[in-house]
Amino acid sequence: MATEYFNEMYEAGAVRAPYARLEDWTRAMPAEFRQMKQAEAEALFRRIGITFAVYGEGGDPDRLIPFDMFPRVFTQSEWRRLERGVKQRARALNAFLLDVYGRGEIIRAGRIPARLVYQNEAYERAAAGFIPPRGVYSHIVGVDLVRTGPDDFFVLEDNCRTPSGVSYMLENREIMMRMFPALFRENRIEPVDGYPDLLRRTLASVAPAKCGGEPTVVILTPGHFNSAYYEHSFLADLMGVELVEGADLFVEGGFVWMRTTEGPKRVDVIYRRIDDAFLDPLCFRPESMLGVPGLMDVYRSGGVTICSAPGSGVADDKAIYTYVPEMIRFYLGEEPVLQNVPTWQCGRTDDLKYVVENLCDLVVKEVHGSGGYGMLVGPRSTSEQIEGFRARLLADPGNYIAQPTLALSTTPTFVNEGIAPRHVDLRPYCLVGERVELVPGGLTRVALTEGSLVVNSSQGGGVKDTWVLAE
Repeated sequence: MATEYFNEMYEAGAVRAPYARLEDWTRAMPAEFRQMKQAEAEALFRRIGITFAVYGEGGDPDRLIPFDMFPRVFTQSEWRRLERGVKQRARALNAFLLDVYGRGEIIRAGRIPARLVYQNEAYERAAAGFIPPRGVYSHIVGVDLVRTGPDDFFVLEDNCRTPSGVSYMLENREIMMRMFPALFRENRIEPVDGYPDLLRRTLASVAPAKCGGEPTVVILTPGHFNSAYYEHSFLADLMGVELVEGADLFVEGGFVWMRTTEGPKRVDVIYRRIDDAFLDPLCFRPESMLGVPGLMDVYRSGGVTICSAPGSGVADDKAIYTYVPEMIRFYLGEEPVLQNVPTWQCGRTDDLKYVVENLCDLVVKEVHGSGGYGMLVGPRSTSEQIEGFRARLLADPGNYIAQPTLALSTTPTFVNEGIAPRHVDLRPYCLVGERVELVPGGLTRVALTEGSLVVNSSQGGGVKDTWVLAE
């Protein structure tokens, strides 16, 4: 029997209120005009340089991300609930990081197994015992949300290290406003263009105590071969800060300095977009050419703030994810506003038995996987794929979690034949510093292949503008 999916525009044959004005917009749009606008959007993306990189698959690695012109719409009341839940989750995740790099009270209380934290490859012992400014470890938290009904939202995963994609959120809005200005005159839509200023203010608010005067903030990139390099340069430009590589920085006198044409300039806050392992060759991988030798010594002595903090990845590990509701209760004394997707930990004997017996019905993911890779979508896989994955699962059960195949909501999407429902998710970006804040919106990713539930751009997914209607 076919699965029923919640259509965010239509319910019981009628147009839902948030989309009321978009129905006339689409009905009045001839196919030729739509195709012209789609070509215009692609030309804008290409001219601006909005690409993402996929290596190892042959061909041009820099690809244009597919953009769907049909916006996704949330009411103000829907957004308020999501905002409250995302902020709650970001506070709890940061409290967890502060705890496990300190006394480990949640582990002492038996709420989370010690092995999942201290034996986790994302746990950095070099960060233990040091409290970063304001006790904040993860300064940009991307929470991936899925919807299964009018009032049913679930957290699919947390991204506490360096969640990407915010440049698409901003550029999707910019291009929609340029192509369809009348839509924005007729609909009161909350703005998202304040994000760069909000990000800069958040980063400045966590400058170290040794910082005197206005903090100097930089974005540290691995370089132009990185898949998200466009976003690094885009954000640096909008924030009015320097984009630097490891070779542009050096350590001296207990501080980090940036090489400039006017001589060395002290750096107070580094928004790093490189992995922990490459940050400092004296502390992590000695062969790394991307980081700054001695950076961790300066960090631990309070001479510079690294955002997000080294070791913050232990909070977004998929095995740790299952305990986030417990973190909320333990640290905040609250009930979770947003629920997790039910999850089986394959490292547990009973969970593994259930997963192995029901692979054809489940989604199985690597604990440290990302980008839609290293996973099995049972209902969309062949028997050969399932058997091959079963062998990998049994060889290393602790490396996997499993979840039910959710009936992800759909939104109207422009396809070659006209308009059709496609599955979507949502990634809002929560900024944590002196305050915990979100802009009203996020990145909606859409699975453009009919029937697909995988929205990642590296797996054929696209993006669309996300509207929050103003009251």
